[in-house]
Parts: sequence; C-alpha cells; structure tokens
Amino acid sequence: MQQFDFLSVTPQNFEEQALTVFQHQAEHCKVYKDFLGYLNIVPQKITSTQEIPFLPIQFFKSHTILSNDLPVQETFLSSGTTGMNQSQHLVTDVSLYEKSYLKAFEQFYGDIKQYTVLALLPSYLERNGSSLIYMVEDLINKSENPNSGFYLHNHQELFDKLQEQENNQSKTILIGVSFALLDFIEKFPCNLKHTIVMETGGMKGKRKEMIREELHAELKKGFGVDNIHSEYGMTELLSQAYFNDSQKFNCPPWMKILIRDTEDALSLLPIGKSGGINVIDLANINSCSFIATQDLGKVYIDGSFDVLGRFDNSDIRGCNLLIQ
Repeated sequence: MQQFDFLSVTPQNFEEQALTVFQHQAEHCKVYKDFLGYLNIVPQKITSTQEIPFLPIQFFKSHTILSNDLPVQETFLSSGTTGMNQSQHLVTDVSLYEKSYLKAFEQFYGDIKQYTVLALLPSYLERNGSSLIYMVEDLINKSENPNSGFYLHNHQELFDKLQEQENNQSKTILIGVSFALLDFIEKFPCNLKHTIVMETGGMKGKRKEMIREELHAELKKGFGVDNIHSEYGMTELLSQAYFNDSQKFNCPPWMKILIRDTEDALSLLPIGKSGGINVIDLANINSCSFIATQDLGKVYIDGSFDVLGRFDNSDIRGCNLLIQ
C-alpha cells in the first residue's frame, strides 16, 4: 500500500482506514493470513474493527511479520531476558517510524526544538537494535541543542546538567528507564521546576517490579515534580502513546486501544472493563497493525487508557495458534 498515509488518519475516518489496512494485511501478510485462516475468518466479511482478530504479539518472536517484499531497512529487537527469544520487528521503511514518533511528540509536547533532551537509558544503550534508542537519538539530534545527550552511569554529570538547566530555566525532558531513574534519585534527589521526567517502564531485572502508582510516587518525590510522564511503546509497534499531565495514556490519531476478554481472546470488552490490551497501529502498514499485547488495561470513554499490569503466563490464552 504505497499510497497509504497514516498521518491523514482522523477520529472521523479511523474506522474506514483501519478496515482498508486490515484487508491489505489479511491478503499480503502471510503470517496474519494464515492466522485468520486457522480461525476460519473470511476477511471480506469483516465490516467493523470490533470484528478484527488481533495477532498475538509472540508471533514477532517466531515468525517473519511482513506485508510486502521490500528490503528490510532496520531490524528492531526487544530487550528480552537471558534464555528468551527476542521479538524482532522488520521495518522496510524506517521513515514511517520517524514520521510517527515525531508527529506524536509534536502533538503531545510541541516542537522538539523547544527542549533539551536528556536520556538515561543504560540497559538500552548497552545492546543493539533498540527502537527506543533510535527514537531518542533522533529526538536529541532534532532538538539541535548542544546540551541534549545520553547518560549511561555518569549520574553526577547528569545531576550537574539538570541543575544547569534549572538555573537557566530551560525546558528539558529527561527520559529514562525506570530502574535507572530510581538509582539516580537515591543519590541525587532533585527539585525540578522546568523539567519533564518521562519513564519508559521496565526494571529489566535490576529491581523488583512496581505498579505505576508506586513507581510514580517515588519518582515524584525524588525529582520534586508534580507529575511523572510515561511513554507506552514496544518493539512491535511504530507508534507510542503518552501518559502526560492528563494522568492517562493518550494515542495519536492513527493508533487505538481496544480491550479483550482474558478468557476469550477473540471477544472485546466494553469501555471501562479491564482486560488484555489490543493495539491498532496504522503506522505498522508494512508489518501487522492489529496486535494482541501481553499487557492488561482499561479504556475510558474519551479513548484514553490505563496500563494495569501484564499477563502472568507467557502465552496469551486462546490465541496460541501457529506459535512454534
């Protein structure tokens, strides 16, 4: 679908555009086509996004998920843990990813050039193939700010830079993996007035997992801020949702969250009910736009959503067809 432009998607035409993408991928993404076949789904009979089956996210660990035969430009890999297969997202047009995160950032935060971008992402910097590092590195470059940059374990330098930014009243975004932010404030508590602190989730085995409310309470206290922001993204998606001062996650127009029944993976739940998170990401035009994640959450009437945790078991119940 060379002519499809996900940036033209609006709330008014989302349903139509999503169904167009579904029909395309049901035909051209072999793994998704086979999956639908096992479910005895006839794509031509699907007339609503409520009827679309979502591909279990684990397929990105075991199969090649592509909807075209173009050369792969980038391969994004999940962090994973020792002994586990990594998910891989084969991207045949990396400009779609760049357009997606730049437009979404602009929607929620404005012009990147207004900010100094500081990144504390040690577990991501220490491996290859991170889509998060790709995005943050580009945001750092796009900020065109000599003060922007990555920090690994040099917490003193980061603290000094934050204080310098505060003294200059410079708008700053500190984006970091959860455990690294907690490590930082244990030694360097702050009182930030001009800095947005954004956590990207995950303890990566470095600390015990925490619910978001508990994590944000500690980070708010340690950084001296009223709110902590979050980014909801993953290797298998080319788009992100953001948890900002609204204190709910919000999607860009080409992304939507639906909630499925944890006991029946092909059934969706009404607004306000908790269940498994399904994501429609129309930026995933060249892979698969309809993904059943291993996260638990709920959606609100305005389309915003919360992430409540993760499935305990590694396989999504009722949706393990084709998993090898």
